[in-house]
Amino acid sequence: MTDKDAGPALAALVVGPQGAYAVGPGLDEPWPLDGLVTRFAETSARLRPRWVVWSAAAALRDVVGAGVEVSRSWDLAEAHRIVHGGWWATPGHVVAGCRGLDEASVPAPRAPRLHGFDGDLFDLAAGDDVSLFTGDGHLRPDAARWATDDARLRELAVLALECQGLQHEALRRIGGPHAARLERTVWSESAAAVLCLELERDGLPVDRAAAEDLIAASAGARPLDDADAARIRTARDTSVLTHAPGRERTDLRNPTQVRELLLSAGVDVPNTRAWVLEPYRHTHPLVDALLRWRKDERIATTYGYRWLDDHVGADDRLRGGWTACDGAAGRMTAQNGLHNLPAPLRPAICAAPGYVFVRADLGQIEPRVLAVVSADRAFAEATRADDLYAPVAAKLGADRPKAKVAVLAAMYGQRSGAAGEALKDLERAYPVAMGLLDRAYADGVARRPVRTWGGRLIRFGGVPVPSLEPGVPEPSGSAEFSATGADGARGRYARNAIIQGSAAELFKAWAATVRHAVRPIGGQIVLCLHDELLVHVPEQHAAAAAAAVEHTLSSAARAWAGTDEVRFVADTSIVRRWSEAKP
Repeated sequence: MTDKDAGPALAALVVGPQGAYAVGPGLDEPWPLDGLVTRFAETSARLRPRWVVWSAAAALRDVVGAGVEVSRSWDLAEAHRIVHGGWWATPGHVVAGCRGLDEASVPAPRAPRLHGFDGDLFDLAAGDDVSLFTGDGHLRPDAARWATDDARLRELAVLALECQGLQHEALRRIGGPHAARLERTVWSESAAAVLCLELERDGLPVDRAAAEDLIAASAGARPLDDADAARIRTARDTSVLTHAPGRERTDLRNPTQVRELLLSAGVDVPNTRAWVLEPYRHTHPLVDALLRWRKDERIATTYGYRWLDDHVGADDRLRGGWTACDGAAGRMTAQNGLHNLPAPLRPAICAAPGYVFVRADLGQIEPRVLAVVSADRAFAEATRADDLYAPVAAKLGADRPKAKVAVLAAMYGQRSGAAGEALKDLERAYPVAMGLLDRAYADGVARRPVRTWGGRLIRFGGVPVPSLEPGVPEPSGSAEFSATGADGARGRYARNAIIQGSAAELFKAWAATVRHAVRPIGGQIVLCLHDELLVHVPEQHAAAAAAAVEHTLSSAARAWAGTDEVRFVADTSIVRRWSEAKP
């Protein structure tokens, strides 16, 4: 292997409470915290390394916060989540995974106290001779916190390089001939972790005045005091209860009382979820009023004036914490409404003066990902069309709605009713793709772990079941199911997770590529929403940014899939307000 083939040199950076240390080829030096940003920028320009960090949040927050570009990184936490599965990826978990130790016995840091942390290590004086490791080989808890002198920081940096080497070996062992694919996944997941810091730093542009007006439309005027807030809440409730004379004391926030309220109007439903009530919207005005009330109530209580005051800064940017991986599904998630902002508030997401948004939404990403991971050439041929469901429908001899139902049923494990009948036709037409999903289902039923296309391990057993809904963090990445229908639930979860998880990997590889492509023209990604990117860019560069987003999709998908046979598409538009984009 030539030096060129070996890629950039690896350099480890550890940041402690009182200083930092960097180790790599031609690099072995302590950095003062007040010089961290300058030294990082200078070293990056000189060596162009791939920075090895225990996590981007721990080592790179100040660097990214200062606006310094982090071009390449190897995030040990994100790599651990891929190789070993789960969400927990502290340095202790990383070391345990690399050294083959039981992660369940990783020592936990002690709880904080008023002046520092409990625990002997934190209270040690600099220079005391204490090993990084416990007697059974685990990394001591809070190792980075008590690494207050250069020698201990250097030891952690050297250990980071050791762990990187062991993770790299594990990827080669797991991936075999496809090890390079798994390594690229680590690169893009590491880039996504840095992107999360950039998203936290930059925020999402908000038109504050428009947000105030939109909140007022649902929640009423900003209350003057607590009594005024109670009056507004009562008026909101009355808009519903006026349709149920004699039931004015019903608590609309109590599902049992709401069900009794509906029953008094002749609407008998098993529960009060919106999708259950929707078919009854036109049978009684009470149902329509209740559904409208729920939307207004959500804005009033979750996305109202307090949300606006707490999370939209003086610079009119909405900020919240981001994570590059929500657990087994591997999707990016965010806090403070960045991932579940109600549609009525989207008009308030507005580009800054002189800027626009380039919005790009991947089309039919999961079935296209299925074509890649299954290597079904017939199904791959269907992806050449802008609308994948049209050629599938032709092959099935069915209409488009039935074809769509069949494909979604295959990935989500729905086998009853019309979906089950449609699925039988799909199994005959595309046996290779369907065979992959059936094997995943069998693995889930048998509690055998599965891996995504990019190599992320998905385990079963031992912890609460993760939600398949995006944006719900899952703290371990394993899945445990209730006794009732447990086998089938595991099977359905597994067949969906290998597709949804792989799609998340493609999305992050694309986002990482877009991030670099738009930077030279002043563009920045300001939102990653499941399969959708929002890029904030100077108006004069909008067309160039849109072209870059489209081009990078082709290049990122080709690198991720290792083939051109499967086509990925995005609906790309240039808008000033997020709401102007086609739903």
